[in-house]
Amino acid sequence: MRRHTILLVDDEPNVLKSLRRLMIDTDYRILTAESGDDGLQIIGQEDIHLVLSDYRMPGMNGVEFLRKVKDRYPETMRLILSGFADASAIVEAINDGQVYKFMPKPWNDQELMITIKRALEQFDLQLENINLYKELQDRNKALEQLTGTLESTVAERTIDLKLKNRALTIAHNILDLLPVGVLGVDLNMTAVYMNKSLGNFIAVDGIGLGVSASLCLDNSIISLIRNSLNTGQQQIRSLDNNRFLICTPLDGKVGVIVTFISGGEFASINNDSVDVKKE
Repeated sequence: MRRHTILLVDDEPNVLKSLRRLMIDTDYRILTAESGDDGLQIIGQEDIHLVLSDYRMPGMNGVEFLRKVKDRYPETMRLILSGFADASAIVEAINDGQVYKFMPKPWNDQELMITIKRALEQFDLQLENINLYKELQDRNKALEQLTGTLESTVAERTIDLKLKNRALTIAHNILDLLPVGVLGVDLNMTAVYMNKSLGNFIAVDGIGLGVSASLCLDNSIISLIRNSLNTGQQQIRSLDNNRFLICTPLDGKVGVIVTFISGGEFASINNDSVDVKKE
């Protein structure tokens, strides 16, 4: 909890002593000044939460003093005491010094202490509002920066996705134009890709994306696919004089690309190091 500091300003030392005695049992930190100039000097060096000033002082009166306090330290609460409580003095204090309250002199101890307490409560509330507003501004600024970063990131990823989708479309078009049949199978033996030429090598009526290859392909082909998945190595086998089968495992063991090649196409590939088994 904050300990409040109060500045008492009066050209009469006895008044300052009386006010000090009144607040002796409080937790307030009390500072005193016997003129407006001295009061301004103290405020420039200390963190003052409330100023209680006499109205009539030689040189700089209380209203002039509190006006300068308001201009330099607008958050500081301001109270004024006066034994000359005429209407014009009250209006001047309120308009020029923007005081929290005008207190008569001599004062009522209980009323003065209640007024000081309430003024300091308002000071705390004002300070809390200032801090909350600053925190809100900081969060709004951070949110704006985050939004800008997200927009930039989304734009970059959108461009990246467009390029990847375009590349994927091109790759699919190329695979469709190849004179070979291509079937993609994942780890669960589910068909995840098939090109248009696949029908030139095997019956594709029962094959579709999302369908288990085990239900659509010959056991010999399924066996070769499983062997490629288990060993992580490419498997090549001739199905007959006209067709050859190549199973190529994908990196990361996510599936197998099954390629069906005609005898003429396969003959053009250098397979000197590959042992081709014929069914």
